Amino acid sequence: MSGEDRLVAAAQEARLRAHAPYSDFLVGCAVESEDGEIAVGANMENACYRLGVCAEQSALTAAQQAFGLDKIKRLAVVGGPRGVSSKGEAVTPCGGCRQAIVEAARLADTDVAIICCDASGTERFSTTIDALLPASFALD
Repeated sequence: MSGEDRLVAAAQEARLRAHAPYSDFLVGCAVESEDGEIAVGANMENACYRLGVCAEQSALTAAQQAFGLDKIKRLAVVGGPRGVSSKGEAVTPCGGCRQAIVEAARLADTDVAIICCDASGTERFSTTIDALLPASFALD
């Protein structure tokens, strides 16, 4: 299994542990460090939508605890409706998550690679945070 496939598989596994009783849209994220360590997260909804947590935010928090945001190399995002295992459309991080990723990328002094996937992991494309959020800002 390639490094990319291993990262996507970790995001898929995290997706299965998502808590999304309102939207039924499950998202998992896996963050990889420079050393190949992986931290995962999944979306977590509650009745007050604004207070839910995105998979990317959850995984970034786990990554900070596991190895530090300054060591982030790339991440994979896998998402789709509950129960769908067939080919679908690849998902990308939302605007708020893009901002969180760009701030982590600045700490790591790198343009973090992002693998965007559908729930099955077969429909995917690779990009970077600078491509997803051009002209971004972050504290230096």
